[in-house]
Amino acid sequence: MGKQGAIKTILVSQPKPESAKSPYLDLAERYGLKIDFRPFIHVEGIEPKEFRQYRIQLSDHTAVIFTSRNAIDHFFRIATETRFTVPDTMKYFCTSEAVAYYLQKYVIYRKRKIFHGKQVFKDLIDTIKKHKEERFLLPCSDILRATITEQLDEIKVRYTKAMLYRTVCSDLSDLAEVNYDMLVFFSPSGIESLYKNFPNFKQNNTKIAAFGPTTHRAVENAGLTIDVKAPSPEFPSMTMAIADYVKNGS
Repeated sequence: MGKQGAIKTILVSQPKPESAKSPYLDLAERYGLKIDFRPFIHVEGIEPKEFRQYRIQLSDHTAVIFTSRNAIDHFFRIATETRFTVPDTMKYFCTSEAVAYYLQKYVIYRKRKIFHGKQVFKDLIDTIKKHKEERFLLPCSDILRATITEQLDEIKVRYTKAMLYRTVCSDLSDLAEVNYDMLVFFSPSGIESLYKNFPNFKQNNTKIAAFGPTTHRAVENAGLTIDVKAPSPEFPSMTMAIADYVKNGS
């Protein structure tokens, strides 16, 4: 995959941005790049039958902790599929304002008790501590970061972890004959998907961009070289880091 020389084609392992104002589109325009988007992983919800085997009673909980939009979607999906009517008194604790606003898809926002942190889970802990009397539900995927449960254990709140969806490798077989100068990854699961789809993948001259320390480790553990690392103090976003690489080379 890829060739020596200037970066002209980039594959981003995420869904195509919905907004026409995406920084990736600006990047493509500014440097004359062809940027394609393709999720290397996707989420699949568990069936009600499997959920019932966990013996978790949604009605036992007075608050829900949401770490992502996926968690919101699958909480309300499983509630509907198990015929649980979410009470108006339910409190919601979200990692960021963006995640909190997403709740509008399911509830009348101004009529609910909704709390949110700034961006990372740690920001939410102080707020959760102020509501220790609640019984929290933590909807999550099969790859929930251990630091989240560790922080909840530390403040000794009552919570139930509920795995409602799984992260699954996508079928990328149609990309077998397609070459890109750069591949962009955002999670260890993306690297896992790359090798599941292309077991004989060789980096050769393909440049690899990776976001976040766990992704960096996954790339290096796979024996690959990272050409673009983000975030950093200089380049807090992936697009800024790629722009610098395209402009100045390695």
